[in-house]
Amino acid sequence: MDHCGCGADFLDFEPVRKSGIPPRPSGAEVEQAVRTLIAAAGDDPLREGLIETPARVAKAYREWFAGYAVDPARLLERVFSESEDYDDTVLLRDIPLVSTCEHHLAPILGRAHVAYRPDGRVVGISKLSRLVDAYARRLQLQERLTRQIALTLDETLRPRGVAVVIEATHGCMATRGVNQQGVSMVTKCWLGDFRRDAGLRWELMASIGSAPARMES
Repeated sequence: MDHCGCGADFLDFEPVRKSGIPPRPSGAEVEQAVRTLIAAAGDDPLREGLIETPARVAKAYREWFAGYAVDPARLLERVFSESEDYDDTVLLRDIPLVSTCEHHLAPILGRAHVAYRPDGRVVGISKLSRLVDAYARRLQLQERLTRQIALTLDETLRPRGVAVVIEATHGCMATRGVNQQGVSMVTKCWLGDFRRDAGLRWELMASIGSAPARMES
C-alpha cells in the first residue's frame, strides 16, 4: 500500500526496542533463516528462481514491520488550535490497512476508520493514517490493533471522544485451516462521547456505510 505513513521512509530506522527483547538478527542471519524455510517447504534455496529470494524477503520484512521503528505517540505531537471552535466529529475513513497476524505470519488486509471529537486541538489528517500504519506494520491481533490506535489518540490528543473501526480479512483463515475466502472481521473501540452516546455511534457507522437497523444501546 503506499498510502502508508511508514513504509519506505522508515526502512533504515532501528526498531524502538523494549527491554527483554532479543537483539535484532543481522541481514545474513535473516537470509539464512529464509533459506531454511524454503528447504522446509521442500524446495532448493540454491536454484535459480530462489537464489535472490532470501534477500528480497529480508527487505520485505523491513517494510512489513516498519512500525517497530516508530513511536506512534510522537506522530501526534504537532497539533493545531486554529480550529478550536470546531467541536463535531472528525472522521478519516477507508484508511488502507496492511498488517501481519502474529499467530501464523499471514497477511491482514483491510480498512480502518478513525474518528475523534476535538476539545480545542486537532491534528493533520495524514497523522491519523500514519498512526494506523505505525501500529499495523507489526505482528498483530486485530483486536489489540484497534485498541492501540484508539488509546494512543485518546491519551495524546485528549479529545472528548474517540472511535476506531477496522474491517479486515485474515490470510490465516482464507488460505489454511477452514479455507474460507471473503470473510471479514470487524472490530470497534469507543471511548469518551462515543462510548456514552449511542446516537454518535450510529451516526459514525452510517458515515462509513455500516449503520445497523437500530441504534446500539
